[in-house]
Amino acid sequence: MHYLISVVGLVIVLLLAWLASNNKRKIKYRPIIIMIVIQLALGLMILKTSIGEFLIKGFADSFSKLLGYANEGTNFVFGGIANEGAHTFFLFVLMPIVFMSALIGILQHYKILPFIIKYIGLVLSKVNGMGKLESYNAVAAAIVGQNEVFISVKNQLGLLPKHRLYTLCASAMSTVSMSIVGSYMTMLEPKYVVAALILNLFGGFIIASIINPYEVTAEEDIVEVREEGKQTFFEMLGEYIMDGFKVAIVVGVMLVGFVGIIALINGVFSGIFGISFQGVLGYVFAPIAFMIGVPWHEAVHAGSIMATKLVANEFVAMLDFVKIQDGLSGRTTAIVSVFLISFANFGSIGTIVGAVKGLNEKQGNIVARFGLKLLYGATLVSVLSAIIIGIIF
Repeated sequence: MHYLISVVGLVIVLLLAWLASNNKRKIKYRPIIIMIVIQLALGLMILKTSIGEFLIKGFADSFSKLLGYANEGTNFVFGGIANEGAHTFFLFVLMPIVFMSALIGILQHYKILPFIIKYIGLVLSKVNGMGKLESYNAVAAAIVGQNEVFISVKNQLGLLPKHRLYTLCASAMSTVSMSIVGSYMTMLEPKYVVAALILNLFGGFIIASIINPYEVTAEEDIVEVREEGKQTFFEMLGEYIMDGFKVAIVVGVMLVGFVGIIALINGVFSGIFGISFQGVLGYVFAPIAFMIGVPWHEAVHAGSIMATKLVANEFVAMLDFVKIQDGLSGRTTAIVSVFLISFANFGSIGTIVGAVKGLNEKQGNIVARFGLKLLYGATLVSVLSAIIIGIIF
């Protein structure tokens, strides 16, 4: 029965994207069908085969070792602050972002990441029916982050028409940065984090192809990646370390504010209505949770987590999810985990608008105008990825 529900959910998501389409006549259905099949095949490989198990174990072990190295630096600076055996969120979840950012900087400096991003993007462009720039941007956003990716295409940013700009921003909101992936793995099962990274990449192309279809001419289909100014190794390293620290601080401060505000609203709702605000959201989002494959008796709890991610951010939702996931079925845990791995929330609208506006004010204003449609599309990507997991679980 749950297979049927998930398939119906898949049709509904595609229909919701179709209803919001800018030009229904230009939608190319063949690449969309191919990418859905690829999602199902990759999902099955990751979660249901020995090859996938081997790859996930290697990926998880690698990140575990990297987090161990990161914690060496954290313990050296902050050792003794946390009680022995305690798990302080800021120290052991956010501080590793600094180390991961530095590692990405090194791979960027020696042209390893740009090479990987460029050629993966070229391969994807043959599958998704989109331009090379759109494919490059999606891969780059998943590795370097939703803000930094716009810097790398700064040369073309001011020349892009509105429809191509939407696709670039949608890709940035639908993915997550590799510098944060290790932090997610401290709260969620690594196999679901990896599955979400891959499914969201193709899901972003699928939803954007429906909501925002267009043709790219041969003259337009170029990628001009901006080369960083000449820096010495240690100049670069210092810059990336500081960037990672800024991200960790921003995430930490946002959590302080969001968690506190949500606790306040929960208290007010509980005092007046006898049910928390998140409890209300759970009932509102329960049908959506059920549609993507969550059993009905767990739909309210899952819906509450999903809604928290949308109105706050994925970290706030993960912190709440960790508290209740032991009481949920494996199926619900898989679906909700995959749904949480993206930057699709209201705060990301401001983040992306700010990033683009900092590079080109005119284009930033254009992005601000379609901000809600951007969030709509990115949320559908998260729902689509969760449905795919529901189908193959």
